[in-house]
Amino acid sequence: MMGRVIGFLVTLALGLLMPAVIASAQSVGKMPKIAVLFAGVPAVSPQIQGLYDGLRELGYSEGKNITIDFRAAEGRFERLPELAAALVALQPDVIVAATTPSVVATKKQTQTVPIVMVAVGDPVGFKFVASLSQPGGNITGPTLLNTELSAKRVELLKEALPKVSRVAALWNSMNPQSRSALQELHAATTALGVQLDSVAITSPEELSLGLVNIAAMNIDALMVVPDALTYSYRKSIVEFSLKHRIPAFFTYREEVADGGFLGYGVNLREEYQRAAIYVHKILKGAKPADLPVEQPTRFELVVNLKTAQALGLTIPLSLLIQATEVIR
Repeated sequence: MMGRVIGFLVTLALGLLMPAVIASAQSVGKMPKIAVLFAGVPAVSPQIQGLYDGLRELGYSEGKNITIDFRAAEGRFERLPELAAALVALQPDVIVAATTPSVVATKKQTQTVPIVMVAVGDPVGFKFVASLSQPGGNITGPTLLNTELSAKRVELLKEALPKVSRVAALWNSMNPQSRSALQELHAATTALGVQLDSVAITSPEELSLGLVNIAAMNIDALMVVPDALTYSYRKSIVEFSLKHRIPAFFTYREEVADGGFLGYGVNLREEYQRAAIYVHKILKGAKPADLPVEQPTRFELVVNLKTAQALGLTIPLSLLIQATEVIR
């Protein structure tokens, strides 16, 4: 009799426990999966931490309630199609595609998996979205306005160096956004009577060759077109500019903090934090087609006085007044 009672109690306990076990297993099985495709070198790209910080602030913890699969091209854009295909094959709930080439590669692999773009300019022009207010497809996210800021950067350079007459533009020809930015730079420099020489690169090796070519030019300044490749290898560009005493105009704060002359653009870390909000909304059920593309409203003008002094240059007071940060 006692044995029957014990057996009944064991069966009852298992019956009560099994639904919880099954629910737990289902919960683990349904853990949201985020994929990240990055074109640059993660080790020198602190803005990536902005994405992780943004997710953590929204209550996500890798391995506890989300999984993250990360792939980086390390500045070799020809690898992006293969990396994008590998991430799509993992069947993630959402893909974060950083920079225009990453979005292009991912878009070719899927028209259904939600894609959050980040560090991208002109998403309408590249047909990532139908419009900023109504994306209409599987892509959405924050945008940079980098191409549109090209003219402003030339104006700031002219203000910093009133006698500038010839400038070299270093850009990645594998990035369609960089090509658009170069066209804007040409228009802006022509309007101000400044000659612009184009130096195209596609890889870290070509960057070295491009800098050698620039050294042979009789230029007054170097405009570095924003891109994952030039950003990842910014220290090499800065070292070159200081060695050859060429003022280098960048886009992001990190580039100027590492020794660049001037920089004007958005805060990349904040950009990636904004991308985390899009990821959160999609995981909660929102569709990319219905999430408007956000444009930045704040831009940073960063001036490196230490670099200016090393180059024997004096920054006009009018420019210092405009600066959001002065590095001394």
